[in-house]
Amino acid sequence: MTHLPSHLITPTPTPPPHQELMAQLSLMMRSRYPLIYILSVEEDPVEQLLAQVARQSIPPREVLIWDIVRGWNDNSSNRNSVMGALERIRRQDVANASIFVLKDLHFILRYPTNPQNAPVVRELKNLAADLKRTRHTLILLSHTLEIPTELAEEITVVDFPLPDSPEIIQLIDSVVAPERLKMSELAKEQLVKACQGLSRVRIQRVLAKALAAKEQVNETDIDGILEEKKQAIRQTGMLEFFTSQESLKSVGGLENLKQWVRMRKDAFSEEARRYGIPNPKGVLLVGIQGTGKSLSAKTIAHEWRLPLLRLDTGRLFGGLVGESESRVRQMIQISEAIAPCVLWIDEIDKAFGNITSGSDGDSGTSRRVFGSLITWMQEKTAPVFIVSTANNVRILPAELLRKGRFDEIFFLNLPTEKERVEIFRVHLRRLRPSRVREYNIPLLAKQTKDFSGAEIEQVIFDAMHYAFATIVNGQRRDFTTNDILRAVEETVPLAAIAREQIEDLKYWAAEAGARTASHDTELSEALRSYMLKRGLDELEE
Repeated sequence: MTHLPSHLITPTPTPPPHQELMAQLSLMMRSRYPLIYILSVEEDPVEQLLAQVARQSIPPREVLIWDIVRGWNDNSSNRNSVMGALERIRRQDVANASIFVLKDLHFILRYPTNPQNAPVVRELKNLAADLKRTRHTLILLSHTLEIPTELAEEITVVDFPLPDSPEIIQLIDSVVAPERLKMSELAKEQLVKACQGLSRVRIQRVLAKALAAKEQVNETDIDGILEEKKQAIRQTGMLEFFTSQESLKSVGGLENLKQWVRMRKDAFSEEARRYGIPNPKGVLLVGIQGTGKSLSAKTIAHEWRLPLLRLDTGRLFGGLVGESESRVRQMIQISEAIAPCVLWIDEIDKAFGNITSGSDGDSGTSRRVFGSLITWMQEKTAPVFIVSTANNVRILPAELLRKGRFDEIFFLNLPTEKERVEIFRVHLRRLRPSRVREYNIPLLAKQTKDFSGAEIEQVIFDAMHYAFATIVNGQRRDFTTNDILRAVEETVPLAAIAREQIEDLKYWAAEAGARTASHDTELSEALRSYMLKRGLDELEE
């Protein structure tokens, strides 16, 4: 293990988090809240915070900490005995105001009906009633949230936040001596942003690593911190940190959507806040597979120069009671810590489709998770822009689609002939930049009616395989327009199979008032005709 020279690190302790949280906990204790559940991935900062709250109490309180391996911190008693630890709390002299901290009881609270755990849950409920008449407070500290229904009315949950920008600056200053921080003010600002979403322990670790490697922290370490952030987010199992390289130029067509995105490019700036513009909430992108929904999510993050988080909704759901709700809270905490950012919820219909149909196969977990998610979407103040994509929007709950959840709903139709020209040009420029003019792009666009953008990309790849497998004069030839046309002839587009689904999506877009992502006058006219016909039919009825 590498030990840093003492002159590289200043001995300043880790700064406490926001004063607001201290005030909140102090008020709860003075109000005699008996059980407080602090949810945190870190223990040391929480203990420091509680020590400060205890010192500032009148009269000061004593902080006693217990874990199952080492017992109580003052005398090492009650090792391997949860009931023993609870008994000490019950017998504590009421004249001495105390804060009792029990670590990692989630493994017991997860299985409250287990015969071995039932007495613990029962005694916690007894203590909740007893402590209301004293100046003692019992705090459960854990990295994951587990609250059995028996204690739901007794416990108050407090999220211990990841460090915000001011605290990150203090952390950097506490770890790195001023003469060892070799970067401009702008680079330091980028360093702080790179650290957002990381725990205090991880921030200290990557800074210490930089100091151990070269006895200073400079701009080259920002990439290392971003990599640490990717690792931390990946370890959640729900979120993935993307570094998006796709600009709006990578998207063929979708001009209405592009214009909407460009208009809001600076919407997260301080200038926009001073102007009075609220943070944009998000967009819902609806359309059949392959029309560019996922690509659009990536390009929005790139265009706005914001980090992109992809949420795997399938992994939100855990197999244990309460685990799914805990994962939603963790996802929200990380997203808000990294904000401003783009949160990409891909294929949201697969996670929350038909949850209002009355089926209760998962004991209501899907509805609770969905309820937590849309409440946050409605009430969030952090600059987290949500891009949700859906293929089968008909099965989504109506609550998700109402005003306030998203700023706009866009319908992505199959590309028009003009858009297919752009899509072919985008892909051919990327694959054969020096030969683009050799391809008959207008002919290719005309022959690929009802092809999606993804299918156009695939027929180009198929054409490349045809050419690559052909050897002329000892050399592999390059692919041509005819190779692409051959691939087109051998491809059956999804639209030919799912025509009813596409028509249904168009009707839904008309009913819901969704905006078309393209300058598709034919589609707009069809939607207007549909709405007019629907209105006449209703009048006749």
